[in-house]
Amino acid sequence: MPNRAQILVLALAGLFLFALFSPEIYDTDFWWHLRTGRYIADTRTLPVPDPFAWTTAGARESYPGEARTRQFNLTHEWLAQLLLYETWRAVGFAGIVALRALSMIAVCALVGWVAWRRRKSFWAAVSASLAAASLLAILALDRPYQWTFLFLAIALALLENRRWLWLLPPLFLIWANCHSGFFLGWIVLGAHCAESLVRRERALRLWLVSAACIAVSAINPNGFGVFLALLDYRKSFLQSKLLEWTPPPLWPPSWFPILLFAAAAVLAWQWRKVRISDWLIFLAFGAASLSAQRNVFLTALIAPVLIAAYLPWKLRLPAAVPPLAALAIAGLLAPAAVRGGLQFRVAEWRFPSGAADFLLRHRVTGRLFNTYEYGGYLIWRLWPQERVFIDGRALSESVFQDYARILYNHDQSDGLPSGEAIMDRYAIDIILMNTFEPSGGTVYLLAPSLADPNQARWKLVYQDPQSIVLMRHPPPGVEALHSLDIFTHMETECGLHISHEPQFTRCARSLGQIFARIGDYPRARQWVGTYLQHPHPPDPQAEEAWQHLQGM
Repeated sequence: MPNRAQILVLALAGLFLFALFSPEIYDTDFWWHLRTGRYIADTRTLPVPDPFAWTTAGARESYPGEARTRQFNLTHEWLAQLLLYETWRAVGFAGIVALRALSMIAVCALVGWVAWRRRKSFWAAVSASLAAASLLAILALDRPYQWTFLFLAIALALLENRRWLWLLPPLFLIWANCHSGFFLGWIVLGAHCAESLVRRERALRLWLVSAACIAVSAINPNGFGVFLALLDYRKSFLQSKLLEWTPPPLWPPSWFPILLFAAAAVLAWQWRKVRISDWLIFLAFGAASLSAQRNVFLTALIAPVLIAAYLPWKLRLPAAVPPLAALAIAGLLAPAAVRGGLQFRVAEWRFPSGAADFLLRHRVTGRLFNTYEYGGYLIWRLWPQERVFIDGRALSESVFQDYARILYNHDQSDGLPSGEAIMDRYAIDIILMNTFEPSGGTVYLLAPSLADPNQARWKLVYQDPQSIVLMRHPPPGVEALHSLDIFTHMETECGLHISHEPQFTRCARSLGQIFARIGDYPRARQWVGTYLQHPHPPDPQAEEAWQHLQGM
């Protein structure tokens, strides 16, 4: 292609990727990262002991090393959190979205550059960049692990070129204080050093730089404590319940298994030509990607490069095939870019802003029970007036277990206390919650139990489409609402989520079950029908329930 045409294609690809990586801020963990950065900026200290949750200090250790893991979770991302806050303070939420999009574009550009250097093909580079974007798009969240995406891509590019290696030690120093994923860079360094040994290359500079990178990585609040933390995570029931730490699904087909298995097939096909470093990095990154959904970005960084490098492209193909391949990838990604891109704002519909305003307006203080996904936002809005029960930092196994028994309204069983008894033990005064698990649609059974008109301990004092607030003793000037309004809220909350995320409709199925259980069959029919009208996997139980409800 003429140079001008290449520049035009790259500009269009950049604009496309900017749209793809700029959805509104919707991650629930964003808020506690932002507040932690503000805390560090204001106090010039790390947030140890935990200042934001009132349950942390009194929590018992559920496994050996939990206190060590808690210290690690509170401190290992401090520099990224500070940078996040300073960005927000300088340019607001729009700047946060723009910075995220630019950093993700840089990662894709580095993947494309490595692919170009391997293949010397413009379209191979463009296709590799877009293929990387296909996986990275699902991880376009405002979290410190974005720095690992960028720094790992830079390390791969520098080691590919073997020039400017002196940049790596300062890179690792910053990386080790932004996110604990710096040890992934060690894998890349180790793979290249191993290759130099097998090939008997003179690579003294590479070995010296690698040693320096490992040494400076220890200059962070936890040293090399990340390895103990990873071992501790394996003992944690809480970590096993977090979706991002579960293995990614391989069926139905998605970009992750397609790229992973395509790269594996190409390497097996061309095994005689594959570099030792490529084998080692692919095996390490592939295994990590298969172990946890949060690790699939590793496949995005390496698989497109390997496919571009080793796929026998010398077959006689029409000249239009390579650009059409790139256009096909872009076309598959286009709906996400068009539907959610260029949204330089917060997804207010996901967060309990109205409930936070209510508590602030009435200067409510007391022992708060909140849902896990709302903890981060409440830390941002309510601290220091109010502290949370739990949040996404996953600081206490025992608190999480108590939280689950409260949230699902467990009865006393197997020698364990009931949810109500646990609330009494914690002396909880206020409940602020949503009523469904956002993606799975599971009902938090505490909510319908509080809707029972026969219970008099808790008064509903606030409800909007995002949340409900109940208190034992409402302050003067706050009138109690009817407890049955909780069911109205549940319908509104489910409808709100379906309108914004129509791929997640199981809350409608759950509502149908709840209303059928209490004998409100018209509302049960309405919500089971809503669920069945939307795309859903085969569900004979829901179909049978619908037929049964039709006759009632």
